[in-house]
Amino acid sequence: MIYLAIGFPPAAKSCAYRMRETANQFINAGWDVTVVTIAQDSWERDSGVDLTLLDQVDPRVKIVELPLVREDLETDIRLYDEARALRPADWVAKLRVRQTETFPEPNFGEWRGALEQAVVDIHERHQADLLLASCVPYVNLAAAWKLWEHARVPYAVDFRDGWSIDVIDGVEAFSRESELGRWEQKILDHAISLWVVNDPIAEHYRTRYPEFADRVRVVRNGYDADSAPGRMHAADPEAGLVFGYLGTVNFTAQHLETVLSAWRAAREQEPLLTGARFEVRGHIGNGSGREANRHAEILKQAEEDGVHFGGPAAKAEVASVYARWDAMVLILIGGRYVTSGKVYEYMATGLPIVSAHVVEHDASNILQGHPLWTGAVGLDVEALTQSFVRAAHMAVETSDAVHAEAMAHADQFTRETLMAAAVKELIEQLNVDSASNRTATNTPVLAEKSTVTGGPAS
Repeated sequence: MIYLAIGFPPAAKSCAYRMRETANQFINAGWDVTVVTIAQDSWERDSGVDLTLLDQVDPRVKIVELPLVREDLETDIRLYDEARALRPADWVAKLRVRQTETFPEPNFGEWRGALEQAVVDIHERHQADLLLASCVPYVNLAAAWKLWEHARVPYAVDFRDGWSIDVIDGVEAFSRESELGRWEQKILDHAISLWVVNDPIAEHYRTRYPEFADRVRVVRNGYDADSAPGRMHAADPEAGLVFGYLGTVNFTAQHLETVLSAWRAAREQEPLLTGARFEVRGHIGNGSGREANRHAEILKQAEEDGVHFGGPAAKAEVASVYARWDAMVLILIGGRYVTSGKVYEYMATGLPIVSAHVVEHDASNILQGHPLWTGAVGLDVEALTQSFVRAAHMAVETSDAVHAEAMAHADQFTRETLMAAAVKELIEQLNVDSASNRTATNTPVLAEKSTVTGGPAS
C-alpha cells in the first residue's frame, strides 16, 4: 500500500495518531506499507515535531519524505525578496493565486507535481495494490487520481473531517458544480471507500452522493490506550485542585476569554476552587505566530487567576500529564459535524469533564452516558461557571467505583480496536472489488495480502 499521509509522525499534528495506527494496522494485516509525507524540517516551520511519536511506528513501515514546504511560513526574513519584505500582504495574495493554478487548494496546490511523481515512482519500483489518501491536504487526491490513470491502482480516501462540508459552520463548503466539486465527484466516482470521523459527516456524503452511499464509512478517531493514566485518581483539595486542557489551541481568542471568565468566576464562588490551577498544554499557532499571538497574551494575563500555559506535551508524556490533573476542560470549536479526537482521550482519564463548546456538538453525543460529565451548557459564562463548580465537587466526592465506570465508558473507543476493524473492512472491500473486476475479464482474483510476509515495504 502507498499511504499519502502528510502529517505522519513526527509531525506534531493531531492527525499523526490516526495515521500511525492506520499504517501499523496494515502492517499487522500482512501488508507492505510506504508512507508519503513531507520532511521533518518542513514541520519545524509549521506546527513543530514530536519525535516520541515515532516510537510506536512499526519499524517495517517505510517513510518517504518529500522536500515540500509552505513558503508562507518562512520566518527567516533574510530569505525574503524585496516584494515580500515591503508588501507582505500583496505577496501572500499573489502566492495564493499561484498555488491554485495546478490544483484548487491554497498553501498546497503547487505540491501536486511532486506528489504525483512520488506515487508513480514508488509504484514502478514495487507495484502497489492499494493507495490510501488521507486529507488534508486535498492535493493528495490528485496523486491518487494520477496513479489510477497511470496503472489503475485502486484507492480509498480518508477525508476525516470531509471536504465539501464546512464542519465548523455546518454548511456546504462548495457546490458540486465548482472546480472543487468536480474534483470531489471525480475522485469519489472511483474510490473503493471513503472514511470520515463521525455520523453527521457521513450523512452529508451519503446525501450528496447517494450512488456512493454504501461506500461511506464512519471511522472514529478513538484514543491510544497508553495515553490514559490507567488508574483511579484521588484529588487533594488541600493541595489545590488542578484542571487541565491538553490539545491544539485552535479556538478563537473570544472563546478562550469566555472559558477563562467562567473559570475566574468559579474560583471566586466555590471554596474548593480558591487555590485551584488551570493548566493549558498544547500547540498555539504555527510559523511566526507560534506562541506569539493573542491567545498567548490572554493566557499570560490570566496567570493571576491560577492559569498556567505549559507549552506542548510530547506524546510520551501525555499519560503522566493527565495523571497530575483532577478534572478536564474540553474546549472545542464547531458543532454537530465536529467530534475531536481529544474527547475519547479525556473520557479515558476517568476524570470529571467540563464541556466548553456549543450544545449541539458531536462530542456531546460521545459523552452521553459518561458519569463524570458536567453536561453541554453552551458558551454562556454563567452556565460554564457552574460546570466548573460541579466538576470540582465531582473531583473530590466521586467514589472509585464511579471513576472506574467513567474509564470503562471509553473502552469502546480505543484507536487500535477502531482502526483494526476499519482496515480489515477496507481490505475485504478491495478484494470484493478486485474479484468483480477480474471476473469480468477472466483474470485471477487479487490474492489475500495476509499471506504476504517479509520483503521491502512498498
